[in-house]
Amino acid sequence: MTGVGRGGAPYAGGMPTALVTGATAGIGLEFARQLAERGSDLVLVARDRQRLEGVAADLHRRFGVATEVLVADLADRAAVQVVADRLSDASRPVDLLVNNAGFGLKRGFLQNDVEVEENAFDVLCRAVLVLSHAAARAMKARGQGAIINVSSVASFVAMGSYSAAKAWVTVFSESLATELAGTGVKVMALCPGFTHTEFHQRAEMNMSKLPDALWLDADQLVTDALADLDRGRVVSVPGTAYKVLVGALNVVPRGLARSVSGGLASRRRPKA
Repeated sequence: MTGVGRGGAPYAGGMPTALVTGATAGIGLEFARQLAERGSDLVLVARDRQRLEGVAADLHRRFGVATEVLVADLADRAAVQVVADRLSDASRPVDLLVNNAGFGLKRGFLQNDVEVEENAFDVLCRAVLVLSHAAARAMKARGQGAIINVSSVASFVAMGSYSAAKAWVTVFSESLATELAGTGVKVMALCPGFTHTEFHQRAEMNMSKLPDALWLDADQLVTDALADLDRGRVVSVPGTAYKVLVGALNVVPRGLARSVSGGLASRRRPKA
């Protein structure tokens, strides 16, 4: 664990603090940047220490916020517990948790070894559960705080185990928001569609045929998400096209939605 405080002092107090997982790229990095711009101190979580420390130093230099680094592979239970313990630390409260860490799966469920699927489940679901539990308990005790769980538009369709994991994140977030109603703690599921990040390249997905209108920019996505959180939204779907899509999926027969989304998944998946 390392930290850079205001004026060089570690863990300076008095400002809101946000903890962001998957903070070195894509949506997580954009959350870290915009939250720093708002004046939040940061706890940045990812696997790559070098990238984490580079991001932490850059955000501290640009915005003058205190930054703290936690190196953690969220597929590892011991590492997840280290992050959970940080969220539970009453002497250094975290005001906003952004559960963003994740990755796509290159192949279908039956093509993958079960260990690959278990690893994805641990990052996409178990880590969200454990970190939300730690944060929500601490925030409820203080009577304030917020949790953003980054889900996906895929949570509304049927596109393999990734889609199923994100469906869990969306419903879990809705349930936790209901449980915390009236406590001063907000919970929101953020459900973006295709976004310009490293995500699809890392998963080796060929997205060349996707229309430009379906691509989201991470900066506008995060701006919209934070605005939705401020409004008290429980489910945030950025982008007009995706709002229309999700609205349609809520009224079409489930069998039709399952058939269409299954076909899309097979076309996006790389050859084994």
